[in-house]
Amino acid sequence: MSSSSNNPQTLKWQAMSRDHHLAPFTDYQQLSDKGPRIIVRADGVYLWDSEGEKILDGMAGLWCVAIGYGRDELADAASKQMKELPFYNTFFNTAHPPVLELAKTIAELTPEGMNHVFFTGSGSEGNDTMLRMVRHYWAIKGQPDKKVIISRINGYHGSTFAGSSLGGMQGMHDQGGVVPGIVHIPQPYWFGEGGDKTPEAFGIWAAEQLEAKILEVGEANVAAFIAEPIQGAGGVIIPPDSYWPKIREILAKYDILFVADEVICGFGRTGEWFGSDYYGNQPDLMTIAKGLTSGYIPMGGLIVSDKVFDVLKTGGDFNHGFTYSGHPVAAAVALENIRILRDEKIIERVREETAPYLQKRLRELADHPLVGEVRGVGMLGAIELVQNKQSRERYVGKGAGMICRGHCFANGLIMRAVGDTMIIAPPLVISKTEIDELIDKARLCLDLTLQDLQK
Repeated sequence: MSSSSNNPQTLKWQAMSRDHHLAPFTDYQQLSDKGPRIIVRADGVYLWDSEGEKILDGMAGLWCVAIGYGRDELADAASKQMKELPFYNTFFNTAHPPVLELAKTIAELTPEGMNHVFFTGSGSEGNDTMLRMVRHYWAIKGQPDKKVIISRINGYHGSTFAGSSLGGMQGMHDQGGVVPGIVHIPQPYWFGEGGDKTPEAFGIWAAEQLEAKILEVGEANVAAFIAEPIQGAGGVIIPPDSYWPKIREILAKYDILFVADEVICGFGRTGEWFGSDYYGNQPDLMTIAKGLTSGYIPMGGLIVSDKVFDVLKTGGDFNHGFTYSGHPVAAAVALENIRILRDEKIIERVREETAPYLQKRLRELADHPLVGEVRGVGMLGAIELVQNKQSRERYVGKGAGMICRGHCFANGLIMRAVGDTMIIAPPLVISKTEIDELIDKARLCLDLTLQDLQK
C-alpha cells in the first residue's frame, strides 16, 4: 500500500504503525514492509480509506456493525450518558440505571429461562467469565471434579488465555499453551472433512463425538460443552441439518451444562435474535458481544439461565469481575442499538427480505470454476475455493484465499479469507442494491483470482 500511496498523510500514518503500533493477529515484519490500509471514515455499509477509495464492508467491521456505520443516535446516547455519569463500577453493591435497564432488555430477547446477565468488555472476557462460573457452579453443587470443558476443533471463543484455550485453533494453542481441563472434538465441517459421507451422516457422526468424549473423560468430570451455533472465524461452518438435533439428544442424557457462544450469531445475524433461536437450542449460558453495541463501543457479556443462577446465589461471593463490567456509556449505547434493531424491525427485514435475497445471489457464484461450495444462513456466507469441484481438492501451496482477499481489497470489497474459504457477514442493514454490488465485486475478484492461479 505504501509504495502506491498518493497521500503524504497515508505515509505518515503507516510510519506510525511501523514504529509504534502492534496490531492483532499480524505478521509484524510483513505489515512493516507494506504498511496498513488506513480507514478514515464510514457510512452505512461503506468505508473510505486515506487514499479516498470507497469500500463495501462485507464483514461488518469484524462481524459486529449490525445497524451500519454513521448512526448519530448511538453517538448521541454515548454523549448524553457521558455527561450524566461517564463511569462508575458495579462492584461493592452498587449499580446504575443503564446497566439495569440493559440487563432487563436483554432478558426480554433471550430464549425462555435466560434472565440474568454478567457484563464484560468483550466476548473473550465473556468466555473467561463462563469458565470460572461453570466450575464455581459445580463446586457449589458439591461436584468440584466437574471441571472439564468440551469444545470443538477450529471453534473460536476469543483470544485471551482462557478464550484461546476454549477455542480449537492450533496456531493459537502453539503460542503460550492452553488452560488445563479443556478438550476438543471434531467440527461439523462437511465440505472440508466429510469425505464420502452424506451431510446428514456426517452431521450425526460429528455430534456423536460429543458423547464419545463425555464417556472418555467421564461424566463426573465434565462441566460443560461450548459451541458456536455457526462457527464464524473458523470459516462460517454451518452444521448439517442432522447435527444440532443429535447434539440436543446427547445433552439430554448427561448432567453437563450447554454454553452457546453467540458473540457472532447473536443480535440478528441469522435472521433471529440469537443463533440458538434459529436452531431451537436451549443453552444454559450464552456469551454475547459484537452486535450488542453494533461495535460502536466495546461490550460483552454472559447470559445466565435461571437454572444456573439459582445455584450461584447459594454460593456466596462470585470472586470475578472487571473494572468496566456494565460500563454505563457502553450500556447506554447497547440500549439504543437494541431499540433501533427493534423499532426499525431490522431483524425481521433480514429474515423475510434481505437474507433470502443475499443467499439466492450468493449461490449464483456456485457456477464459477473456482468455487466448490457456497453456503450461508442469514447474513453469513462462505465460498470454498477449489482446484477440482468434484474431488474438493484445493490449490496446494498457492494461497488462493489470500490472493482473492488481495483482489477484493483492490476492487472495493472487504471479504475475509479463512484459508481458502472466503467469508462474508455484511451489516444487517445492507440493501438489495448493495447486495448486488457485493456479488458483482465478488465474482470479479473470483475471476481475477482464477487468472492468477492459472498463470
